[in-house]
Amino acid sequence: MPCKAVTFDYIGTLVNCRNYSMEASKLNLYSALVAEGFGVDKDKFLSAYSLTHEKYRKVRYEELREVTNAVWVAEALCNLSFTVTADDPRIKAALNVFFQDFIDTLELREGAKKLLRQAQQQGKTALISNFTYAPVIYKSLRKVGINEFFNAVVVSEEVGWRKPSSHIFQHTLNCLKIQSSEAIYIGDSPIEDIKGAKAAGLKTVFVPSQFNSLKDLQESKQEPDCIAKDLKTISQNLNKFS
Repeated sequence: MPCKAVTFDYIGTLVNCRNYSMEASKLNLYSALVAEGFGVDKDKFLSAYSLTHEKYRKVRYEELREVTNAVWVAEALCNLSFTVTADDPRIKAALNVFFQDFIDTLELREGAKKLLRQAQQQGKTALISNFTYAPVIYKSLRKVGINEFFNAVVVSEEVGWRKPSSHIFQHTLNCLKIQSSEAIYIGDSPIEDIKGAKAAGLKTVFVPSQFNSLKDLQESKQEPDCIAKDLKTISQNLNKFS
């Protein structure tokens, strides 16, 4: 069946993350919450945050159900005797501060824009990203200048499922109005991307990244349909890969 869509992972596959510090972002989150009126001790908050983060990390990775940062930030504050819910605008404001450093470190991988342009000319395109706070994806796509290339942008926070769950891939196929056999998926994670997309019936292309190497792929025992050295290689052979 002819390929009607090229779908992509985002972080690692299309963009690199340069010199990001999670610890610095946590401190920014704490400062932002204080600025929003939550007068809490720094060490107590960071400890409570770590506990709730780990609690929901198990849900996210074991059940593949996505949980937004707002849930565990709100729960951490509630455990410190505040009364707040995940949809509190103060939480959202603090999360915007928390993620700004991450957005600032993102940069396009070499060949990304050319590949996206080719894929767009060939048919439909979509982005499938595991991310706990969807506004980061939309803002960063605008920042790196590729938001206009996609017919669909699918973020795990909004779908409620995260890769490698077949639900998020099927949701994307439904958005594009195509069958799994009509799409290819390009990603850098052996489990989230290759295992997930193959199980959903998509043809898969693995591309190494700063996060996942060819050695990681070999150790995972996953077998993509194709392996590409980099995005430029895919761009030069897109018809072959698809």
